[in-house]
Amino acid sequence: MIAPVFGLICGVVIGVVSGVVIPYGYADYVAIAILACLDSVLGGIYAISQKQFDLKIFATGFFCNGILAVGLVWLGNQLNITLSIAAVVVYGSRIFNNFSQIRRFLLNKPKKQIIVVTEKGE
Repeated sequence: MIAPVFGLICGVVIGVVSGVVIPYGYADYVAIAILACLDSVLGGIYAISQKQFDLKIFATGFFCNGILAVGLVWLGNQLNITLSIAAVVVYGSRIFNNFSQIRRFLLNKPKKQIIVVTEKGE
């Protein structure tokens, strides 16, 4: 579970510290790409909780989802259709679904029992 979380934290820190300003014309593309990548990160965390994580699947999904989302928004702009709303709905629902699965896993995780051994004072 550490790899996706570490990558997310590093990406946020680098983004904040770098001071890069995204031009207004690219704001839609970047926003949808961030949603797609966040969906991949939460999917990776969920896969780890199910012990099914594969770094190749995570990495290819991360980049392919981001590129596909940006391509969808670009195509929508070329056709003068707001396809970014469709992407927000799809990725938003996937993010909430992954988050709820992670939450269920954490809440249902068996607690470690602490066994206290005491000596009988006879």
